[in-house]
Amino acid sequence: MIFSKRFAVFVLRFLALGASISATAIMITSRETVEVLNIKFEAKYTNTPTFVYFVLMNAIASGYSLILLFFPAKNKFGHFILVLDLIMVLLLDSSISACLAIGQVAKKGNSHAGWLPICGQVHKFCDHAAIAVAAGFVASILYFIIVLYSIHNVMNLFTLKN
Repeated sequence: MIFSKRFAVFVLRFLALGASISATAIMITSRETVEVLNIKFEAKYTNTPTFVYFVLMNAIASGYSLILLFFPAKNKFGHFILVLDLIMVLLLDSSISACLAIGQVAKKGNSHAGWLPICGQVHKFCDHAAIAVAAGFVASILYFIIVLYSIHNVMNLFTLKN
């Protein structure tokens, strides 16, 4: 039974690692150069601080997952790891939320602020960014499942001690 619990967490962490690495790689490679009215401009993730934040948070989550894959399953830091898992969920969620807000403006614009939509000109860039955000969302969901699973295990430990 204990082996199956450890294996389940290992698989979830491995999948979260894959999703966060994918999100990071896809966002980093999102780049497109177009010419509009004889003016060339390049759309890339570094042009928007929100996308840089997204890449940074997914890179941190990837590194954290990679470290924990090789961390011994039986250790005295279980509660601390649970808190760090929760922090990863919050950081990933905040980066995804910020990207979704910027993506909405990029797709639809904002007539009140005078911001024009850009996704009509840079389709490839917007598609890459959307796929990266979807991969980040998958990573966030996997981390949330890890947190729920860990809380369930911690609650079982408390009920067994009473």
